Amino acid sequence: MIRVLLVRHGETEWNVQGRLQGRRDIALSETGRADARTLAPSLLPYRPRLVVTSALRRTRETAEALGVATGRADARLDEAHLGRWEGENSSALAAADPVAYRDWRAGRLRPPGGESFEELTTRVLDAVAQAVAEAAGAGERSVLIVTHGGPVRALLQRTVGLDPERTVPAHPASLCVLEVDEGSELTTPGACRLRLFNHAPSARDSEPSD
Repeated sequence: MIRVLLVRHGETEWNVQGRLQGRRDIALSETGRADARTLAPSLLPYRPRLVVTSALRRTRETAEALGVATGRADARLDEAHLGRWEGENSSALAAADPVAYRDWRAGRLRPPGGESFEELTTRVLDAVAQAVAEAAGAGERSVLIVTHGGPVRALLQRTVGLDPERTVPAHPASLCVLEVDEGSELTTPGACRLRLFNHAPSARDSEPSD
């Protein structure tokens, strides 16, 4: 059994402003770095030595703040491409068209000029499957993946059936732990089990933007 440690990057200034980041390469805020340091002790029981980040700087900076080697970057773990919504305020979008915004959050709507939830899910599954295979091949029992809110939603929806419409989005600097049967396909029924969801020692009482 391999444990996949899914960490969402720490807070950025765009998170504070409620702006959708998507593929924009935004740095962590000082608060984001501090929150990642606060999360670091939660990783100690798992002793991850294999680390994979997305190709965006906010995940690499999160790994550094966690005190782990940044490892390799995999662009398949990047946040969803949000097209014309990138840089927009999420509250303003929700107010302008609440049905479209809700459907996007639920994975049913492609943002204008952006990526569908199915496209996001396919690339994230491929990246995580490769990381799990690497861990198994190296004799590791865990792999740390530092990514984004969209990829976390996509992976958990496909592997354990966690409905994004009925769950709180992953907080910045949060940890989810997925147990995967070694040698199994991620999408095989029963092959994955959710051990921990959205553990965020520094969570604040607000819905995080992507």
